[in-house]
Amino acid sequence: MAQQGWFMREIVDTGRLPLFCLLASFIVGFAFIRLSVRMIRAEVRWWPGNVKPGGLHIHHVVFGVVLLLISGIGVFAVEAPSTPVKSTLAVFFGIGTALVLDEFALILHLRDVYWTQEGRTSVDAVFVAAAMVGLVLLGFRPIGVVDWTDYREDPTLGTALFLAGFLVFELTMAVITLLKGKVWTGLIGLFFIPLLVVGVVRLSRPGAPWARWRYRNNPKKMARAARRDERWRHPVVNAKVKFQELLTGRHDM
Repeated sequence: MAQQGWFMREIVDTGRLPLFCLLASFIVGFAFIRLSVRMIRAEVRWWPGNVKPGGLHIHHVVFGVVLLLISGIGVFAVEAPSTPVKSTLAVFFGIGTALVLDEFALILHLRDVYWTQEGRTSVDAVFVAAAMVGLVLLGFRPIGVVDWTDYREDPTLGTALFLAGFLVFELTMAVITLLKGKVWTGLIGLFFIPLLVVGVVRLSRPGAPWARWRYRNNPKKMARAARRDERWRHPVVNAKVKFQELLTGRHDM
């Protein structure tokens, strides 16, 4: 009863049911498609194989795009959609997003790299998307949205200029953090500004654009960044890879 009360109070009563349906369908859709491709890779006889009408391999990203179109058009086609309608469209959108992001690496590289090292990019994209939606579902708001809420409470020119300047400052910190190769810090920092401050202050990762631009003539700083990356980041990345392979299969082609 306590869990049901929490769900009604925090999800349904706050209007977040469609967002919850989106996240749930996204996770279920990703889990199913990963199970499917692993079964196909293992050549399980009773499991349906790839869709190949006329010998043409239709990747599941195509089905994802179709679902995204259906749900996107549905949002605009239905006038003042009710919560059940929005929740239904959110389910289509969540499944479609899972199918598209699961082949994000294919879109990025314009070739089938699903089971290669480059294919890990798809898993990273799925994890990032799930984290972003999860934070919003829990009530966190990215920078800019909170600022707009403050402006509606005090709609004056001074407030607008101050919030616009602060938003530019926040986004600049986010861009610098991302250029330093700290993707998770930059993206989660859109919800928690102190993380952006940490990302801006700390050294860049040695292979990131920021290091190539700023450390080129400073070999000591580049060497320090490499040592820090080897000591702190590599163990985390190795643990992340093992966890991903446990869930999604090995990318070893």
